[in-house]
Amino acid sequence: QLQASGGGLVQAGGSLRLSCTASGRVNTISWYRQAPGRERELVASIPSSETTRYANSVKGRFTISRDDAKNTVYLQLNRLEPEDTAVYYCNADRVWYRGRNYYGLWGQGTQVTVSS
Repeated sequence: QLQASGGGLVQAGGSLRLSCTASGRVNTISWYRQAPGRERELVASIPSSETTRYANSVKGRFTISRDDAKNTVYLQLNRLEPEDTAVYYCNADRVWYRGRNYYGLWGQGTQVTVSS
């Protein structure tokens, strides 16, 4: 399972930190977001602590990181803009839990609302 948390309401220019905790050891975790009336889009991913990827729209403002000891990935959202308003979902391509792999897991989503 994946448990996402940390969303909320913030003014433009503010910050939030999202967390995504897996029930076991994870491979790559990615954050996606979906705004009303729009398709889900990839925001950031972290295959390892040395490798990160970002959508152009969030480069320089968002930072993804991971704590493998806690099976947790964080997404730090800085300099938020109203256009960042969306439900944010975490996704794990593979989680190792109790002796087996689980593939393609999604967290439940957490709402981020940025007011202007």
